Amino acid sequence: MTTTVEYIRYRIALDDQSAFEEAYARAAESLAASPECIDYELARCEEEKERYILRIRWTSIEEHLGGFRKGEHFPAFFNAIRPYVTAIEEMQHYLVTGVVGTGKAAG
Repeated sequence: MTTTVEYIRYRIALDDQSAFEEAYARAAESLAASPECIDYELARCEEEKERYILRIRWTSIEEHLGGFRKGEHFPAFFNAIRPYVTAIEEMQHYLVTGVVGTGKAAG
């Protein structure tokens, strides 16, 4: 199985961050229900508090675009995050290389 990682970078004003995170909590239900989604994670930057990165691992770019985007779970996902689409700074798919591993702190 090919794994595609989608990164979506957002810049969200401090006053909008609670609503943004609540919207993604609702959108996450659609990701969790999608057979094309392996896992996902929304992280906020510690140094620049307005920056967020959403990482989603898909089974493949084809299954993401042809499956999830055209499937039953996408409308609810998109409705939840629609107010933040204009805050997207990057939305790209990446292929994982052979450079992966864990650090000593992982146990």
